[in-house]
Amino acid sequence: MSHQGKVALVTGASRGIGKAIAHALGADGALVIGTATTSDGADKINHALKEANIEGCGLILNVTSKESIDAAMAHIKQHYSMPSILVNNAAVTQDNLFLRMKDEEWDTVIETNLSSIYRMTKICLRDMLKARWGRIINISSVVGSTGNPGQVNYAAAKAGLIGFTKALAQEVGSREITVNAVSPGFIDTDMTRDLSAEHREALLQRIPMQRLGQSEEVAAVVAFLASNGASYVTGQTLHVNGGMYMP
Repeated sequence: MSHQGKVALVTGASRGIGKAIAHALGADGALVIGTATTSDGADKINHALKEANIEGCGLILNVTSKESIDAAMAHIKQHYSMPSILVNNAAVTQDNLFLRMKDEEWDTVIETNLSSIYRMTKICLRDMLKARWGRIINISSVVGSTGNPGQVNYAAAKAGLIGFTKALAQEVGSREITVNAVSPGFIDTDMTRDLSAEHREALLQRIPMQRLGQSEEVAAVVAFLASNGASYVTGQTLHVNGGMYMP
């Protein structure tokens, strides 16, 4: 699955699934630009890419800010070329029961996890259309399909992302641009490591494979969707959840 000669932009790439995706694409030959919200995060990406002998860089990017997006894309265009692979991975959680949920908890999650997909995709899509080739991969969640108490905002954003994926795929398919979503289940990341032993055990009981997934297992699916081998796959949501949810 060679990505040689392609520029890949991965948002939220300083750790976890985003970091694994950046490294998987880079290992297949892509020039990788990973983003983080802080200079420390961008430095982490720079160091990790260099250590893995992957060409690319880390950039500061706030996906909720048009000004920040414009500045980052101008930098990419000046120093590299516009991305032909876009992975919309940046996301946040602000969990609360619905009746206790504050307006800012709803707004922050929708802005970061859904509205950002609109902004990032729109600025990259024009160049993909000119090139008549592109890969847009949106990272959703099993929660977008199943729901989860205490995560109405997060579930709504991730479900909306799936609808976005299907609609855009129909608009741009004739230009050899594919748009897909990857929907991870419970993955062994910082967030799940903070769960209590009881909560973790309860989760495992819901997963036929009886284990949490690894970030690299999600990244492998993203790398496939970014490849020429997936050129006839579009508008799909690929579930990576160990059998926890079977649509």
